[in-house]
Amino acid sequence: MGQEIDLLVNYPRTKRNVDERGQTKSEEDRAIARRFGKEFFDGDRRHGYGGFNYMPRFWQPVIPTFQQHFGLDASSSVLDVGCAKGFMLRDMAELIPGITVKGVDVSDYAIAHAIDDMKPHLSVASAVKLPFADKSFDVVISINTVHNLVRDDCAAALREIERVARKGAFITVDAYRDDEEKRRMMAWNLTAQTIMHVDEWKAFFAEIGYTGDYYWFIP
Repeated sequence: MGQEIDLLVNYPRTKRNVDERGQTKSEEDRAIARRFGKEFFDGDRRHGYGGFNYMPRFWQPVIPTFQQHFGLDASSSVLDVGCAKGFMLRDMAELIPGITVKGVDVSDYAIAHAIDDMKPHLSVASAVKLPFADKSFDVVISINTVHNLVRDDCAAALREIERVARKGAFITVDAYRDDEEKRRMMAWNLTAQTIMHVDEWKAFFAEIGYTGDYYWFIP
């Protein structure tokens, strides 16, 4: 199995009022968010992002960390599973000239409204059945995506990531380390369907044969 490592250490953090958000979210809000349509990306804040727009300050500080960790250069290829509108890949292509990037997302809306220079490299696809041959990419990255699936599909997605990655992978998933973090996570969560203790996630990775790197999203 890979290592627990925070490759998003340089991603800007925003101060979150988890309790307030939890009080304002209903099961109807969660159902709408899980459609991953316009309401989730560019609709009301209670259903998701409240406007999902490109801002270089988010991913540009992260790309050098990915580059150093995986040894990425112009000859490398990277797949982003759950790429949304392609913002991360856009910054990766700018900061690592010549790199091959591809992205998939289950959201027709996100792909249709992707950032222009990434549109040729993105497609609609499910993480449980990636439309690529075995070992197609040097590195596969999936940020806060796999946990949006039910447990069996989560396992299938991780096996797919394992299948198409030649050299390495990195994922982040919703998790908790104690009862207080669990309470906060359940209040915060809008789209995740598989949320586990960090030790349960590690056991899950070992059970299904995921050998990539990983880290947690804990609000």
